[in-house]
Amino acid sequence: MKPSLVCKHLRTKKMFIPAQADEVFEQQNGKFTDSSHCWCNRTLAEAGPDDKRAGVQACSASRPCFQE
Repeated sequence: MKPSLVCKHLRTKKMFIPAQADEVFEQQNGKFTDSSHCWCNRTLAEAGPDDKRAGVQACSASRPCFQE
């Protein structure tokens, strides 16, 4: 399950592997670990609608395209 701190459109390969699904949004010292290759489900690319990189650290509420 995705935390509300991460955009609902963020996808990563680990989400589709049942054995690794729990590791997708792990936090260490209050920060998300970059789990694997990520993409935006709205653009289907490595960049979001705002042309910035998609990632666990990058796709936060500070971006205009963010959705909970």
